[in-house]
Amino acid sequence: MGSGHSHASTDHSEPTPEAIAARRRANRILAAVLIPLTLLTLAGMAMLWPSGSKEGVSLANPYSAAPGVTFDTGTIQSVAVENCMQGVSQQNQAQSQQGQAQQGQGSDCTFAFTEPDKGGSPVKVVINPDVAKSHGVKPGDQIRYLNLSSAQGASASQGSPAYIFVDFVRTLPIVLLALLYAAVVIAVARWRGLRALIGLVGAYFVLASFMLPGLVEGKPPLLLALVGSTVIMIGVLYFAHGFSARTSTALLGTIFGLAITALLAAWATGAANLAGVGNHDATTLMNTSANISISGVILCGLIISGLGVLNDVTITQSSAVWELYELAPQSSARKLFTSAMRIGRDHIASTVYTIAFAYAGAALPILIIVMLYDRPLADTLTSAELSEEVIRTLVGSIGLVLAIPVTTLIAVLVVKATGSQAAEPQVSGTRTADDGGRAPAAERATTHVTTPPAVNPDDLPDTGTLAAAAFQTRRGRRAAERD
Repeated sequence: MGSGHSHASTDHSEPTPEAIAARRRANRILAAVLIPLTLLTLAGMAMLWPSGSKEGVSLANPYSAAPGVTFDTGTIQSVAVENCMQGVSQQNQAQSQQGQAQQGQGSDCTFAFTEPDKGGSPVKVVINPDVAKSHGVKPGDQIRYLNLSSAQGASASQGSPAYIFVDFVRTLPIVLLALLYAAVVIAVARWRGLRALIGLVGAYFVLASFMLPGLVEGKPPLLLALVGSTVIMIGVLYFAHGFSARTSTALLGTIFGLAITALLAAWATGAANLAGVGNHDATTLMNTSANISISGVILCGLIISGLGVLNDVTITQSSAVWELYELAPQSSARKLFTSAMRIGRDHIASTVYTIAFAYAGAALPILIIVMLYDRPLADTLTSAELSEEVIRTLVGSIGLVLAIPVTTLIAVLVVKATGSQAAEPQVSGTRTADDGGRAPAAERATTHVTTPPAVNPDDLPDTGTLAAAAFQTRRGRRAAERD
């Protein structure tokens, strides 16, 4: 019995020298690809970095006020519907009433009696008709309004209300939602979730300080989007998930998907003549500066919009390969790829729905308007109002779908090279399971089987069976170790 247990003490958990050498070779190959790519991206970022100059940009700030006019905030105490003349200052009522007498009775307006945050008596704020009709206001709402009571010259002499609604103050609900979101992410994902949130702040910095100013200055939009998106993905992936072969694999798959998306976006922008016609914001930008290309802005948007989903599928697919390998390290590369792609196909289906419905939700008002036009479906989907959203969905989905098998293939090659290649023991005694039970009875009494008979992973039908077989093997080994 003692001799049998002496053989069971052999440690099979350490990787062999061959496995360590293979791991180092794989890491060197990953580094040889990613380090030059990172340096090239940083060099491109330095060359494209915007100067920050806004020369030639002419844009009227809607929040700039004339002398004596201020933007104030306050809390609504009550709401009333009255004749619009009730909001006109006393010195202008006589003139306005005379004009209305000639044109007939004036219409009704919604007024909000608002207590200013800076103190003082409540003021009578006139609410915009579209806001009063669509959403309305109620006591307790915090609003921002234009204070014309101290305006100089003509600003106060046109028979206009002295206090005009501008917008709601949404600071508190947004802050509460942000805190709840951060708490949920950190509670579930812990330190990795916290790092992801910090990485999101870094991504916003790249977008706000590099990509947006670059578009304003007329930098090449395709290069700008590729360089900026690559920098964001490198920073976010490594910061959130750490430096590992698994993360590097996901990064390579992400960059591949990003390149495919960029090429398709560049072709589709020209082939479909996406010019932003009919978009109010695009019209505003065209009148702002001659350097801004609306087609370039659309192209950049097509690339950026798919970053989050692309990153999601590549890191998930890479993790799936590693988890499957740890469950059954004896699996062949072919079996590992097939099992991981079963997961990938489910992810493709659900993510395509995610992209389509996310864009449909964002474009819901446009969809309703186009639906009311009662146009044929083909004309609707190819119209100026919807074509950009349709192409955004198609381009992003193609890049995402192609990134999944590429990421899976890279992950399988890397995990087979870097994973532990140690063989699993079958018995703890002096004879192996290959004896088929032919050992003498006395000798069989001192022989303890540590695992069930070896299972060939390539003979198992699906991923679930593969995981179950690996679990049974591990449970049997742990039970034998306790003996």
